[in-house]
Amino acid sequence: MSSSVEFQNAEKSLAETLTATAASIKTESVTLRELLESIGEQGLLVFCMFLTIPFLLPVSIPGVSTVFGLVIVLIGVGVTFNRVPWLPAKLMNRTIERAHLVPALERGAKLFARLDNVVRPRLLVLTHGATVNRLNGLMLVFAALLLMAPFGTIPLTNTLPGIAILCLAVGMLQRDGFFILIGYLAIIATVIWFAILVGGAILAGQGLSQLIS
Repeated sequence: MSSSVEFQNAEKSLAETLTATAASIKTESVTLRELLESIGEQGLLVFCMFLTIPFLLPVSIPGVSTVFGLVIVLIGVGVTFNRVPWLPAKLMNRTIERAHLVPALERGAKLFARLDNVVRPRLLVLTHGATVNRLNGLMLVFAALLLMAPFGTIPLTNTLPGIAILCLAVGMLQRDGFFILIGYLAIIATVIWFAILVGGAILAGQGLSQLIS
């Protein structure tokens, strides 16, 4: 990671970008690299926002939480150090079927069209300054690691970190500290939810052990 990168405000709305991207997909499958090239005019944070779509909507793209989560981790590292992140070729060459991807993009465009109406620069103390940007980048990495946790079949375990990642990316891209704050709260909610799940599993295991003994 050798060159610096500045995340600027998007010139087009995310809904417009997703709609255009969905219309441009003509092949039976596309790679993550091709998706990044399609969405790249608005930068890595927009790509990061796109990667949250499968976890926010009732659509299924099999086996993406680990792959997408790893890409978001690398983007978060880039944000933290203000550098263009290294994205491994093996990861970026992973393919996604058009039949799964296009519906997700179209539904995501409808969802993000609502966001476009409410996002604006505010609470700038949470969006400006090198230290704040590093902290937001670290939180993006942490949320992505939570997304990759092996709880995918349990309700909210992907949705909560997905919301956190989306809000952090929106907030950083559009200088909206309100969304940054929501992202932080979603991370806290995720940690609490995971603690409840782990605690419940431990108690269940102890109860089963006592029952057997």
